Amino acid sequence: MDRAEAPTAAMLAIGDEILSGRTQDTNTNYVARFLATLGINLREARVVPDVEMEIVAAVNALRTRYGYVFVTGGIGPTHDDITADAIAKAFNVSIDHHPEALALIGARYEPEEFNEMRRRMARIPAGAALIRNSVSAAPGFQLENVFVMAGVPMIMRAMLEDVAPQLKKGPPVHTSVITAPVAEGRIAAALVENPAALSEGRGRELFLLSRGRFWGAAGGPRTRFRTGGCRGDRDRKGRAQPGF
Repeated sequence: MDRAEAPTAAMLAIGDEILSGRTQDTNTNYVARFLATLGINLREARVVPDVEMEIVAAVNALRTRYGYVFVTGGIGPTHDDITADAIAKAFNVSIDHHPEALALIGARYEPEEFNEMRRRMARIPAGAALIRNSVSAAPGFQLENVFVMAGVPMIMRAMLEDVAPQLKKGPPVHTSVITAPVAEGRIAAALVENPAALSEGRGRELFLLSRGRFWGAAGGPRTRFRTGGCRGDRDRKGRAQPGF
């Protein structure tokens, strides 16, 4: 399997707090890097507000286009945590308190503290499987190819570890960084004219992930290239470079 045939995924972050700038979305970066180690191509990322129909539209668009959809945010106990309801609507299924989820969450509270708002976190769409949460117990859930996880980064990462064994894997991406003492504009044309030069004639798949311009400590422009390829790639010093 080459990179073009690798499984694909999309990321959907949900929350007004992200769009307003009050909260920085670090989950997308983490998911992208995590999936790279599994050989899964993250092809698209979106952020939508806490608006049910926008969540429904985004989920339905992404789940038909990509192999996996990773959704973060909106499954907590407050009134604006509407992701579970939106996912149920997207799949046209009912939603109710899940007995196992109730037991997992209820075990963390005294009976008088397990109020209705906390019980909201146990509402799971019909037919969904639970995603374990080793941090705070309240589970995420999977419905077909859609994985719904918490927005809190520590909890999301724990849920992602639970999900990983279920995912179909492709060739993991390895990367290398090349720094050249030359301005980016002087190199750009050569990359367009001869992109195969990046592979150094080794006949392996290699692609330019990114390039960035910065100012060297000794003065003068320098350009840093980040290249990626499938299993077995080496950096310019012959060391294996993991993607994560």
